[in-house]
Amino acid sequence: MGKKYLEAIKKVEPLKEYSIDDAIALLKEVSYVKFDQTVDLAVNLGVNPKKSDQMVRGFIILPNGIGRSVRVLVFAKGEKEMEATAAGADFVGGDDLVLKIQQGWLDFDKVVATPDVMSSVGKLGKILGPRGLMPNPKTGTVTFDIGKAVKEIKAGKVDFKVDKAGIVHMPVGKMSFDIQKLKENILSAVDSVIKAKPTTSKGKYLRTISMSGTMTPGLKIDISTLTSSKI
Repeated sequence: MGKKYLEAIKKVEPLKEYSIDDAIALLKEVSYVKFDQTVDLAVNLGVNPKKSDQMVRGFIILPNGIGRSVRVLVFAKGEKEMEATAAGADFVGGDDLVLKIQQGWLDFDKVVATPDVMSSVGKLGKILGPRGLMPNPKTGTVTFDIGKAVKEIKAGKVDFKVDKAGIVHMPVGKMSFDIQKLKENILSAVDSVIKAKPTTSKGKYLRTISMSGTMTPGLKIDISTLTSSKI
């Protein structure tokens, strides 16, 4: 830990749960680097991810975006290629892109595909899967409505999925966002996680919520300032 980080961590009370407004204000105060950090949310859930019926996943289109441009790759053919290009996709193709990725090219952030080309895209499972890039119908990235999918991603769509520890991680904006914009994004993100609650989940669903910058200490947030629901 560097000197600046140690100075920043002194300003944070490790056991305190801050209101959402105070947490965002303090996060900005303890940000000491010159680049525009990504702000991440971590939601610890009362689920058992080992059970398939307690898997939590979904997506959210953040009202204020994520603060950076997203390079979208689309696998499609025919008219759907033109639709993807018109919607703003950065890379559009079929087997040519499959081969390029197999050869090591990965200069993109999101992947969308139409259902009729998934037999070819499936060859990339071992490459795209571990990176969280494999198209999936559950997250809206395998669809014939390719134009809508691309536009949503460009507008700030964020996919989320609970990890093995029962935690959902997701970016909710940039440190340069004002407090109100970050707050709106965070409230929308938490609301989406609540809506994704499995019917089989028992007991307290939202256990703890914290946020941090790329290079800041984590701050615990008082859940009651994020939702009025005792969930």
